[in-house]
Amino acid sequence: MFIGRENELRSLQELYDKDGLSMMIIYGRRRIGKSTLIAKFIEDKKAIFYTATKVGSEKNIELFSKQVLSTLMPSINNIKFESLEAIFDFINQSVGNEKIVLVIDELPYWAEKDEALLSVLQKYIDTIWNNKNIKIILCGSSLSFMENKVLCEKSPLFGRRDSQIKLEAFDYLDSAKFVENYSYEDKAICYGITGGVAKYLSMIDANKSIDENIINLFFKTNGYLYDEVKNLLIQEFTDITLVNNIIEQIASGENTVNAIANKVKERESTILYSLEKLISVGLVEKIKCITEENNKKKTQYILKDNMFKFYYEFIPKAISVIEMGQGEIYYKKVVKPLIHLFMGPVFENMCRYYTLKHGIQNEFGSFITNVGSWWGSELIVNEYNEKKVQSADIDVVGISPLDKSFIVGECKFKNEKVDKNVYLTLVRRAKLIKTNYKLTKYILFSLSGFTSYFTEENDNDLILISLDMMY
Repeated sequence: MFIGRENELRSLQELYDKDGLSMMIIYGRRRIGKSTLIAKFIEDKKAIFYTATKVGSEKNIELFSKQVLSTLMPSINNIKFESLEAIFDFINQSVGNEKIVLVIDELPYWAEKDEALLSVLQKYIDTIWNNKNIKIILCGSSLSFMENKVLCEKSPLFGRRDSQIKLEAFDYLDSAKFVENYSYEDKAICYGITGGVAKYLSMIDANKSIDENIINLFFKTNGYLYDEVKNLLIQEFTDITLVNNIIEQIASGENTVNAIANKVKERESTILYSLEKLISVGLVEKIKCITEENNKKKTQYILKDNMFKFYYEFIPKAISVIEMGQGEIYYKKVVKPLIHLFMGPVFENMCRYYTLKHGIQNEFGSFITNVGSWWGSELIVNEYNEKKVQSADIDVVGISPLDKSFIVGECKFKNEKVDKNVYLTLVRRAKLIKTNYKLTKYILFSLSGFTSYFTEENDNDLILISLDMMY
C-alpha cells in the first residue's frame, strides 16, 4: 500500500509531462521512502532503474549496463560495455524520440568511487541527449554528498536540474494513515516511535495494538528496530563510539556543544565536526530560539529522528533484559508508564506543525509563516517574597511578520486535563518575549481535554485544541 507523497508525485509527473530532456534530484535520509516513491512514479512508465552499490566504478558499470539492456533490449544479454560513455551512447541510439525515465538510485555510492561519473553525465546532458525525451532522476541518501557534490555551484551538474525534492519524514497526519483504526492517542504514539519514517511505519502491524508493535519492533532481539540504530550508524560513521556517545548526551538533554564536549571528554571542535555530520544525515537538528535567531548562545542541538529518541531513551538500559527474552516485561513495567513523558517533545512538534499549517490559512487571525519555540529565564517571587531565577520556555511561538503579530502555545500530552495554572503560566511567560510585535492569541493543546475553568473563562484570545481536533 502506497501512502501520501501526493505533492512529490505531482512534481515528478510535471517533469515527465514536459517535452525534452529534464532532470530531477531526489535526496533524503535512509529509510525515508525515496526508492518507493520513484518505484510508484515509474510503475506505468518505461524506465531504467539502477541502484548503485559500494562496489567500485567497474562493477557499477557492469551492473548498470545489465539494467539498461534488460529495459531496452531484453532479448540480448551478451553485450559488454567497456565504459560509461559506451552505455550512454547505447541509450542514445536505442531510445530515439521515445520518452523514458533514467533513474540512478544511491548515486553517491557510485560517484564517490568514480569522480568522472558526474562530468560524463553533464557532457551527455549538454551535448548528446539535449534533443532526447529522457527524464533523469538522480537519487541519494547521503545528504552532504547530494548538497555539496550534486546541487552546489561547483558540481558539474549545477544549473542542469529542472527541480529537486528533499524527501522528509511523513508528518503526523500522513503517518496516521498507516494505522487508521488506531485511537488518536495511539496514532500520535505511532508517529512518536517511528518519527514518520516510511520504512518504520511500514513495519507497524495495524491489526495489533501499539503496545504489541513497540514490543515486537524494539524489545525483541529479532525486532527490526532493535538493531536499526547500530546499523544506520555503521553505514554512516567510522568512529561509532564517539557518535554514539554524542547522541546519548543529546538524548539525555545535553544540547550545547560545550555541554556535550564536557560530558564525552572531547574537544569542542571534534564534537562540532561530528554534530555537523549527524545533521547532514538527518539525525540531528540545530535549532534556534525563534525570536533570537542571531544569538549564538541560544542554539541547541536536538535529535531530529524520533525513533532515535525512543531508542536512546529506553533500549540501552534494557539490552541485557531483552537479550534474556524478557523485553516484553521490561516494556510493560518500565517503558509504558513513561510513554507520555517521552511523547511530550514529540507532541510539541506536532503542535508546531499544526500551528503553521493552520496559521498560513489565517485561522488564528493573522498570517503565521514562522513557527518555533522560545526559551530563556524568568524571575520568580515566592510567597515569602524570595526571588529566584529559573529557566522558562514556551512550546509554540508563531510569528506573522506581515501582520507584525505573534501567538503562543503550550502543549500537554498527559492523562490529566489542562487546568488554569497552565494557562496563567503561559500568559506570564509570554511577557518575557522581547519583540515589537503584538501578542494576539494564546493556544492550549491537550491530550485529555480541559478543566471546567475554561468553560467559564470567556477569553476571545484563548484557543483550546484537543488531540482529536488535530487530526
